[in-house]
Amino acid sequence: MGYSVWGILVLIGDIWAIINILQSSAANDKKLLWVVVVVLLPLIGLILWFFLGPRNRTS
Repeated sequence: MGYSVWGILVLIGDIWAIINILQSSAANDKKLLWVVVVVLLPLIGLILWFFLGPRNRTS
């Protein structure tokens, strides 16, 4: 059961990251690249996006 909790937390984090990526003001090609990284490498992609991803959002 412990693994399923971590899996759900990673899934929630990935969904949150993808929403934030799509709302960012970054260029569309960079958004696509970040979404692909987060989807293909769920935990690593989430961590990379958190530290290296675009910070500003469109209003």
